[in-house]
Amino acid sequence: MIPFLSLAAATDELKGEIDAAIQRVVRSGQYIGGSECAAFEESFAGYVQASHAVGTGNGLDALHLALRALDVGPGDEVIVAANTFIATLLGVHMTGARPVIVEPDPATHNIDVDRIEEAITPSTKAILPTHLYGQPADLDQLGAIAAKHGLLLVEDAAQAHGASYKGRRIGAHSDAVCWSFYPGKNLGALGDAGAVTTNRKDVADKIRKLGNYGSSVRYVNDLRGVNSRLDPLQAAILRAKLPFLDEWNERRSDTARIYLEGLRDLDLVLPTVPSWAAPSWHLFVILSERRDELQARLSASGIETLIHYPIPPHRQNALDDLDLQGRSFPIAERLADQCLSLPIGPHLSREQAKQVVEALNKLA
Repeated sequence: MIPFLSLAAATDELKGEIDAAIQRVVRSGQYIGGSECAAFEESFAGYVQASHAVGTGNGLDALHLALRALDVGPGDEVIVAANTFIATLLGVHMTGARPVIVEPDPATHNIDVDRIEEAITPSTKAILPTHLYGQPADLDQLGAIAAKHGLLLVEDAAQAHGASYKGRRIGAHSDAVCWSFYPGKNLGALGDAGAVTTNRKDVADKIRKLGNYGSSVRYVNDLRGVNSRLDPLQAAILRAKLPFLDEWNERRSDTARIYLEGLRDLDLVLPTVPSWAAPSWHLFVILSERRDELQARLSASGIETLIHYPIPPHRQNALDDLDLQGRSFPIAERLADQCLSLPIGPHLSREQAKQVVEALNKLA
């Protein structure tokens, strides 16, 4: 069996570092906040070249709290991609604002920047692109549109740990950058965790306050906040893993190179990477009109694949209040119908990647 992603292998490789981190927290007596959280926040901010990092309970909370800290709320609209994971839209909904969806670029699968301006209205407050599959969105164009129309720019970087845009790591290009450390991410915890990075101190301070019941001084609550704090156990584990992120991403890149070379002559649509992008290769997604058949036959050969994502947000019952009845988003729908994610991760061997290539060459 070739697994889609082996989380256990990642934990095994860093067993000594992770065990030490866990024991350090257990012995510290600090189980909410404290030095482990502060140390990880400092390390992660430095890694992405941001002035501030604020831990949250998970990636969805990172989106919600970042938007609230930027005063996005009822009556506002936030532009998002039509093919992102539903959490991006839920984060907008949690503020009381309305997500406005825009079709993706069929080549990169990221939001189509050429379609954004036609979606802007007097109610538009922010643009929220997702760096989908770890592929950086075009931040210069997005920033120019945001500046032209006086909008906020907030990034969903849940899949982009270590990715670079024009030689600079994702993490500090905009008003706020939102991260998930869900276990399957390139930098993953052993449970839920998230963070927001930013160069704006006012935003960082407000996120920290909002995530702590609206309080920065004990028993003094200035805002209607929530309980969303980075767990120190997860912070310690993430801090142990962070020094290995670049090496693990390079292993992912090596797998991507094997796939790009070995599958280029098949009747498949392979990822398109702009010259200015250095993806984190969180996912390697191909397109095929025979997607379901390929997935079934790969599974029969012992190769696990996944679909990200089979139902686009505008077709989800949870978002039926967006009043999209009768509207069609054909690009997002085609991607949902044809996309297939191949095995990729830091512990997929070159031999396993080549087996996937061989299997697809026999099937395609």
